[in-house]
Amino acid sequence: MKIVILDALTFGDTSLDGFSEFGDVVVYQTTTSDETLARIQDAVVIVTNKVVITKEFMQQCDNLKLICVAATGMNNIDLDSAKELGIMVKNVAGYSTDSVIQHTFSMLFYLIGHSRYYDEVVKDGSYSNSPIFTDVSKPFFEIKNKKWGIIGLGTIGLGVAKVATVFGADVCYFSTSGKNQNNQYKRVELDEMLNICDIISIHAPLNEQTNNLLDYEKLSRCKDGCVILNLGRGGIINEYDVAKIVDERDLSFGLDVLTKEPMMKNHPLLDVKNKENIYITPHIAWTSKEAREKLIASVIENIKSLD
Repeated sequence: MKIVILDALTFGDTSLDGFSEFGDVVVYQTTTSDETLARIQDAVVIVTNKVVITKEFMQQCDNLKLICVAATGMNNIDLDSAKELGIMVKNVAGYSTDSVIQHTFSMLFYLIGHSRYYDEVVKDGSYSNSPIFTDVSKPFFEIKNKKWGIIGLGTIGLGVAKVATVFGADVCYFSTSGKNQNNQYKRVELDEMLNICDIISIHAPLNEQTNNLLDYEKLSRCKDGCVILNLGRGGIINEYDVAKIVDERDLSFGLDVLTKEPMMKNHPLLDVKNKENIYITPHIAWTSKEAREKLIASVIENIKSLD
């Protein structure tokens, strides 16, 4: 069979050799919407991470049997049309759980430990000129006994809760669907969480319930010194409101996801004054070496299901 991989650049240096056992493999590093149809027209299997596959494209692919989404979210595929046309669509779930949990704490420690400031203090020579052996100008707090709120207590959120508990945090959660019940942790409403929590991390999908969930009015309810981390989806936090409030209040934000990716060149978050209170990473929480290897291995298993 012919397999077409449309956006291999997102997999980095992860080996794609395993695909060759199925037949002819064509690999493209990136694919634009204008290039998509010509590249997939005679494919039996398509592998896509973010490239959009529309009904129009599928209707013109007579050999297409399977679309492998190398991700968990399948919003880039017209699922109804695929079902109508008898084309299977398979995604991959759970491959990046540990990676995202780890990056959540990486972002938190960077912010609460003032890593940017202290790194610069040493490297610019200021520490060498210090009259004392230490620098306590930027105090950090311990996680122990702090209240940690989790928005979205799915697999990743639950993993974060378990690690936070090991550090001694008092964990609560807000169910964005209103249906999640977990007896291990206290369930609270969003307003209560904003009022009481020292740390809030987001691990929820973007949907009608979560879109623009944290806007200026909601963020204004957070207690001073609160750290808010978004490792769910861009759009859950209003980024324009973050850019405004971070210069008005003692709040810190760690964002691994943005509404538009890559980040807009003129994004207001690039112009905030309190840059130490903003830490933005380019959607990398899922990208540990191990997670990418699991992802590709799972895609290969999905292709085997055709046999």
